[in-house]
Amino acid sequence: MTWQTLCKKTLLSPGELVPAMVGKTEVVILWPEGGRPRAFKARCPHEGVSLTQGIFNGSTLICPAHGWVFDGHTGEGLSPTGCEMTEYPIQVNGDVLEVDLEGDVD
Repeated sequence: MTWQTLCKKTLLSPGELVPAMVGKTEVVILWPEGGRPRAFKARCPHEGVSLTQGIFNGSTLICPAHGWVFDGHTGEGLSPTGCEMTEYPIQVNGDVLEVDLEGDVD
């Protein structure tokens, strides 16, 4: 695994979406209520629209372009079903959150 700095832990709070850039890759960090922080590729699987301006209500993320809805705990498509966001492994290292962009989580 190749761990890269994603953001400081202090930027994260439960129920929030935090956009980040790792090199040239846009990432969204979702911390769903009752869950743990998760990192996803910030591109909707529908047409590749950036999800950094999506609407996150602490449980689901809605794509700002076409209204596709994703589960914040899993990245699974809820509307429509049968799709999912690409998830990246993350870890805490001291006071920073790190991501492995090469290790998509299945």
